[in-house]
Amino acid sequence: MSRFPMPRYPNGWFQVAYVDELPPGGVKPLRYFGRDLVLFRTESGVAKVLDAHCPHLGAHLGHGGKVKGDCLECPFHAWKFDGAGTCVEVPYAKKIPPRATIPTWHLREVNGLIMVWHHAQGAPPSWEVPLLSEYGSDDWTPYEKRSWKIKTHNQEMAENSVDSAHFLYLHGTQEMPTTEAEIVGPLLHTRSQTLMKTPQGKVKGEIDVHVHGFGFTTTRFKGIVETLLVSSATAIDEDYCELRFSFMVRKMVNEGVTSTVGAAFMREVSRQLEQDIPIWENKIYIHPPVLVDGDGPIGMFRRWAKQFYEGHPGADVAAAS
Repeated sequence: MSRFPMPRYPNGWFQVAYVDELPPGGVKPLRYFGRDLVLFRTESGVAKVLDAHCPHLGAHLGHGGKVKGDCLECPFHAWKFDGAGTCVEVPYAKKIPPRATIPTWHLREVNGLIMVWHHAQGAPPSWEVPLLSEYGSDDWTPYEKRSWKIKTHNQEMAENSVDSAHFLYLHGTQEMPTTEAEIVGPLLHTRSQTLMKTPQGKVKGEIDVHVHGFGFTTTRFKGIVETLLVSSATAIDEDYCELRFSFMVRKMVNEGVTSTVGAAFMREVSRQLEQDIPIWENKIYIHPPVLVDGDGPIGMFRRWAKQFYEGHPGADVAAAS
């Protein structure tokens, strides 16, 4: 992408689906990281992701492929591949060619999300997506889901979490939040104090953000109501990312109040996100940026971001600050 000097596909964990989108025997074609992939769930219930095309004559296993036991059957000539990408059966041949294999992807089903590990050099996962105590709890509502396709880079979206000034001047918040940040390996943790407008007047609030690489972020809001936003951004190709929001609300005195307050919160967060989209889709990446006091810990963020380009061509210019 000419607007951004950093590699297009950073390393880390990225969402490709929700767990409930894939029943046993389900097959789903995917397009992420500029590649065609296929997601399937075996009859025994295990989810797998492979590169999409059969090494025989190139059929896309996600379009017409069928799950047979723990294998995925090619729709073209019925070659069967197991979850490790190994061809285990060619129904009309006595010998299976040793090169009849398909690259596989590391996969985790966590917090109701299906996550895959992307690494430029094919290295295995070096950290894990944390479990969320709120997910599946009787005290919290199920996910309310939203998604957008945005012409930008993962890093550009993630940087918003530390860009204090834009909340006031773009989103019209009651004040510019004060943000503190700390780094622990692949985790960037920020905490912001802010004011929220309510019919009863201004209420103090806190925004607690944990950014785990560029593909999994949790944002906990406290103040009017306790809410959790799980956001995940996954690069589709050289131009576009898919951004998913999964909202949860701590249950209040009754279902009606929870629903009303939660819906208002989701509308406001979605409104702010949609104000960001035309900025992201038309801005360029300035490096080094001209920063002033009050901007927030943007320099710290960009230094943290460099680790997710290790092993990429062009990584030396990635995330320059």
